[in-house]
Amino acid sequence: MKKSINAWAVDPETGFEEMFRQLHEAGFDGVELNVDAENHSAHSLTLSTTGEELRQLRALSKRYELPVVSISSSLYGGKMGSPDSVERAFTKTLLKKQLECAQALESGGILVVPGGGSPKISLVEDVRRSLETLLSLREEILKSGVYTGVENVWNGFFTSPFQMAEFIDRLDCPFAGAYFDVGNVVAFSWPEFWIEVLEKRIHNVHIKDFKRRGGLNQGGAFVDLLLGDVNWKAVLPALRRTGFDGYLTAEVFREDSAVPEIPYEKFYSAVAKAMDRILEENEKEQ
Repeated sequence: MKKSINAWAVDPETGFEEMFRQLHEAGFDGVELNVDAENHSAHSLTLSTTGEELRQLRALSKRYELPVVSISSSLYGGKMGSPDSVERAFTKTLLKKQLECAQALESGGILVVPGGGSPKISLVEDVRRSLETLLSLREEILKSGVYTGVENVWNGFFTSPFQMAEFIDRLDCPFAGAYFDVGNVVAFSWPEFWIEVLEKRIHNVHIKDFKRRGGLNQGGAFVDLLLGDVNWKAVLPALRRTGFDGYLTAEVFREDSAVPEIPYEKFYSAVAKAMDRILEENEKEQ
């Protein structure tokens, strides 16, 4: 497995070239870029990113030997399962843009977030609309050859791995699967058991760590890698048993760190070193 990091971890004032340089020097094998709102950061993709800009980014990726492994987005925000047809149409435009970026940058996958995430929307309708939205793009996803991964986030949509597996199976698409976030289930479950259920549906993985306040469902907080309750010695072997051997992408934020004022470049290096420890300790256990 290889080390990647989501670009949200990077100083928002840092431009693309400097970001590629800094992350390469920190020891990462790849980076995940994001389609964000205009002016979100100096290294965000947007819905208006041009083909020429993507070609320039691909050149930077090759120059710094830092592949763009996947394309995420901050713009789904409960829209895919929304009763508002305009919001659902927006998610289709967004997903198509992610596919365009992924193809141009030679990325293997994109991250999408199903669900409407509102107490005013029934889960039955939320699932139905989210499925309809994704199924309407099935041919585009197939033609792209890019894996579209639905992620488990804190929006009340995927609260069980069985539910997530069933949703993916109903898409009936070889390029649709799970973008599994290890840290997002720790507050109420154990990620290694989700992996056991999702199995080969997993194509992309986010890692972060979470420290429970007590037992399950008692709260807690996201913390630095290796300082939380993720059992990495169980998680990595579980992933390996599914056949997964791709990028682990750290979705981490400096403000969640034990030293939130740490300089950004030292933060990147600390994350890379923590990931090295996770990977090295797992190798020893084999």
